[in-house]
Amino acid sequence: MNTAIAAFTHRGINLALRLGEFLGGEVFVPVRFSRDGVRPIDSPLSEWAGKYFRDSGALIFVCACGIAVRAIAPHIRNKMTDPAVIVVDEAGRFVIPLLSGHVGGANDLARKIAGFLHAVPIITTATDINGLPAIDEWAVKNDCAIENPQAIKHVSSRVLEGVDVGVAVTCEDIPAPFAVTLMLRPRVLVLGAGCNRNTDSAEFESSALDFLKGAGVSPLSLKALASIDIKANESAMKIFAEKHNIPFMTFTADELNAVAGNFTASEIVRRVTGTDNVCERACMFCAGEGAVLLRNKAVYNGMTFALARSVYRPEIV
Repeated sequence: MNTAIAAFTHRGINLALRLGEFLGGEVFVPVRFSRDGVRPIDSPLSEWAGKYFRDSGALIFVCACGIAVRAIAPHIRNKMTDPAVIVVDEAGRFVIPLLSGHVGGANDLARKIAGFLHAVPIITTATDINGLPAIDEWAVKNDCAIENPQAIKHVSSRVLEGVDVGVAVTCEDIPAPFAVTLMLRPRVLVLGAGCNRNTDSAEFESSALDFLKGAGVSPLSLKALASIDIKANESAMKIFAEKHNIPFMTFTADELNAVAGNFTASEIVRRVTGTDNVCERACMFCAGEGAVLLRNKAVYNGMTFALARSVYRPEIV
């Protein structure tokens, strides 16, 4: 996690430097406190906070809560995208997660910091203080995308009331099974692909989504896009992976040839790439041991796709 740590007094800076070393984060201080091991805050604090609010997984303020609240207030958007924001007092006695306690991981990070400092974590989220599971935190820990975050509030409130809730954990594109269902999409699918050089990115996107729809799965369950190494710089594939926030993984022909299984072989593909099938072999290799080939090679206009599912072992609540 990319972490930015801000401090504003000599005592606070010393503590921030300890946290920076512990967490592997960068420490920022007002220009007048410039010294080795820190970076200057050379703009208004709210402007600085805006930049690192966008670019960091976590912001830690070693200061009073009011300073942090005023700095981040203009930049708060929603719990699904906001980073973890934590305040630590300069004496290192208390650690307070202000924002994104569950999805952003602020509560867990606060506990980690408190353990390091021998401090008290101040956790205020209702599920935590009542000793109940937080479904959004569970989703993050178990690598699930949350399809309809608006349902989190409903589910959490019903958990607190001690009544049944509707949660579906599936990569399948099925109708919601309950009146109000929180749909969690485990990232277990690898899309294998091949395409002609300089394939149009919009056409690749629409073809890939059509293929996934035909497989009956949600694109939110993708964990990677996989292909052969000679396609590593193919812009259509790179753009697709970036848009869907997944890694684009490529493998050598030798690696793909080593994958055991019955694949849709093509002598033409072998002559061009060194392996008889790119998309099926790539998705299976990337999905790892125990993977299942969900959908065999499908041919589109100058493109091929296949789909594999990795083994998934979620934590039991």
